[in-house]
Order: sequence, then C-alpha cells, then structure tokens
Amino acid sequence: MKLSDIYGRLDELSAFELQEPWDNSGIIVGDPEGEIEKVVLSIDIDEELLEEVDEGSLIITHHPLIFDGLKQLRFDRYPAKLLEIMIKKEISNIAMHTNFDQTHLNAYVAEEVLGHKIDAQDGFVVYLDIQDSFDAFAEKVARKLCLEQLKTVKCSETVTRIALTTGSGASLIDTIEADCFLTGDIKYHDAMKAKTLGLSLIDIGHFESERYFGEVLSGYLKNLGLTVIISSSKNPFTYI
Repeated sequence: MKLSDIYGRLDELSAFELQEPWDNSGIIVGDPEGEIEKVVLSIDIDEELLEEVDEGSLIITHHPLIFDGLKQLRFDRYPAKLLEIMIKKEISNIAMHTNFDQTHLNAYVAEEVLGHKIDAQDGFVVYLDIQDSFDAFAEKVARKLCLEQLKTVKCSETVTRIALTTGSGASLIDTIEADCFLTGDIKYHDAMKAKTLGLSLIDIGHFESERYFGEVLSGYLKNLGLTVIISSSKNPFTYI
C-alpha cells in the first residue's frame, strides 16, 4: 500500500482532525506515494529501533518525533540525529497521538487492562463507576499496569467514581468530575491542587499507561494485509 493510503485508513479509524492544536499527528516523515510493505508500531523512535527496522518500513508511533517547527538540522542533536538515519534508510513515520487517545487508547486501558466498563467519556477523560476502598483499588491498578512504584494522593477512604486519562493529563484536574483521577506525570503542584479539591490521584505513569498503543492498533493494520511488528518499546526511566 502507498503511505497515503495507509494514512487514509488510519484517518478513518481515528480522525486526525481530532488532535489537539499543539499536536503534530499525521505523516511526519516519508513520501505519500511511497510503497509500504512492513509496518512497525512503537510509542517512540530511538536509535536502537532504527538500527533494527528494515529499509523502506513505516514506523507508526504514538508520540510525534517532531512537535514544533525545526529551525536547524544538527545531526548530533535530537530529533535531527534520528531523522538523518530515517532518510538514509527511507523509513517513514506516521504519528497517532491525541486523536488516538480520545478514540481508542483511554478506553482500551479502562476496559481491557483495568477491566472496568466505561460509564461515560468526555474528550480525553473516561469515567468508571466502582465501589471500593482507595487502598484496594490503588493496589489493583498497580498490579494491572505493572507499576514499579505507586505514587498517590489519598483524599478519601473509598472511591466511587474514577476518571482516567492515559499519558500526561494533570492539566485536566480542574475539569474532573470524580473522586479519584488516574493519569501520568503528576507533579508536586498538581498534587497540592488535587488535595485542595478533595480529588484523590493515582499516578499510572506516562509510558506505563500508553505502552498498549501497538497492541490496540496491530489487529486493524493486519486486516489491511500489511506485515505488522509491535516494537518492544522501552521506558526511558529506570527505577532504583
């Protein structure tokens, strides 16, 4: 299939127009008329992945390699160092980021990973109705998501309504209508704000909550007759 044809099918699955204004989902690198036979799915692109990927492949990532306009191409710096390798190996890249969060990823983590039925969805936030103690629920979340560390803000002993946003969703705290919010990249001042609002928090990690991206997308692409490989994306952080 041509790169443009794959883009069109992905747009039908999760419309790129749904992405946030600051996002850069879509074709990042490649010739729209180029023929693609092999697709690799990954959260991000790094040098190790580019060494492994065959020439002429398409890498579909969750995070865009380029967010803002490039003012220079220094091949000793990110992201130009990766772009140089991609161009030499004729590797294309399509990113599916905030559009895919809204249409697929948040719901998948809620239903397939955590095992809860979605009660409602508002943009990036899915809501789940449960009845559990905060401690028991937090332990379940840590187990299901294989979290090596559990960082929480506990404002009540029980939880009845959960909000979930994969990745980094702390900027949404003021809009959350629940008693517990699950998201990643929670910072100190986010925690202070949540305590003031009486909103419990469970940090589900950025990488840890988004690593299911390839798993969600692979079946759809295989139905198009493409050879699909899910890359073993690696968390850039290590925990000691």
